[in-house]
Amino acid sequence: MEKKKLYECTVIINGGLEDDAIETAMTEVKKVITGNGGAIANILDLGRRKMAYPISKQTIGSYAHIEFEGLPSGLAAIEKAFRYDDNILRFLIIHLSTQLLEMRKRVEKYSVVIGSPDDLSEEEQQEKQQEKQAAKA
Repeated sequence: MEKKKLYECTVIINGGLEDDAIETAMTEVKKVITGNGGAIANILDLGRRKMAYPISKQTIGSYAHIEFEGLPSGLAAIEKAFRYDDNILRFLIIHLSTQLLEMRKRVEKYSVVIGSPDDLSEEEQQEKQQEKQAAKA
């Protein structure tokens, strides 16, 4: 019996489609994953973005990032379905190993969000505090 593994899939859907068609394509992606023994853990819809280079004469794509658990034997069927779907311009499925998950946790722990107080230099933090104190007075 095969053990389920954690995978990460990034999909680029044709950005020239209407919003309803993109939602339908995303629903189809979810169906393909769950239909082949996958259990979706997380979906991050990044929306439409300009691509670095044209793919199939398209310059805009709708990006989605999906984390799921699935059987290794089901991956071939998922990839085949994605390959033959005309709305999907590109896809990439990778296996999330324990080392990669540990590294991701470390990055999340020590990462700094741009625009947060930790992102500012000490001088900028002091200026911001002085502005707040001046506004209160």
